[in-house]
Amino acid sequence: MRSKTLGYMRQHWQLYVIFLLPALALTIIFRYIPMGGILIAFQDYNPIRGLLSSRWVGLKHFSRFLSSPDFLSYLANTLKLSVYGLLWGFPVPIILALLLNRIQSSGVKRNIQLVLYMPNFVSVIVVCGIVRIMLSVTGPLNQFLETQINFMTMPGAFRSIYIASGIWQGAGWGSIMYTAALSGVSQELREAAILDGANVLQEVRVVEWPAIKDMVIIQFILQAGNIMSIGFEKAFALQTDLNLASSEIIATYVYKKGLLDGDYSFSTAVGLFNTVINVIMLLIVNKVTSKMNDDQGL
Repeated sequence: MRSKTLGYMRQHWQLYVIFLLPALALTIIFRYIPMGGILIAFQDYNPIRGLLSSRWVGLKHFSRFLSSPDFLSYLANTLKLSVYGLLWGFPVPIILALLLNRIQSSGVKRNIQLVLYMPNFVSVIVVCGIVRIMLSVTGPLNQFLETQINFMTMPGAFRSIYIASGIWQGAGWGSIMYTAALSGVSQELREAAILDGANVLQEVRVVEWPAIKDMVIIQFILQAGNIMSIGFEKAFALQTDLNLASSEIIATYVYKKGLLDGDYSFSTAVGLFNTVINVIMLLIVNKVTSKMNDDQGL
């Protein structure tokens, strides 16, 4: 069968080229060729001279960023948003999927899923606008509490606002894959656990958890590997002059230095530093997780 398939592919190779060539060309043009732009991080880039004629300066911009008095602040803000978001946000889709799996009525389950998935289709900027309205001095929260607190100007409240709004927007959509995996759980195994006197938590641990365990591990590795990749749009949209102490992260710093100040080489160096940390974190988390899970990782 395998040799027959290979023979067919060799005979009709033009057909495969026609289908694969556009996707391959788009990937090379928009994914791989732009990677050459990281060379700017090692130059004093001049748009007039171009990439090949600009003066090479080595690790000058990396040294400048690492020796900056604000470096630790930006790094800490980025890590706190990422780590706290991972710790608080990662379990929520799993819990939602487990709860949805216990709903017997398909109609009720479908309606609840519709409500949970809907925020994912709302633009990040729209979500930030809703958050600003809800938390404004004259907003619904202050009216309910009978206070006049401007939460958006409080550095201590920024992380909670950022993480809570992210959970609200993405938890429902993130539960889809777990819900799909749970739909394949053997009903006979579930009934056997119930007959053996298993309570809800024991049923989850023995029957449902094994069905989603591998998926949970893979998702955790991927999310932990992107721990430095905080979305720029949301952080920038929720940022105010008074909460910069906790809202200024590496992504917003790169935007301001690169596009607003025109310091292309420095902003590229900062972005490359961020990417390298992401890769290192991905390798470390994958290694640790594989050691804790019988050498099963990415």
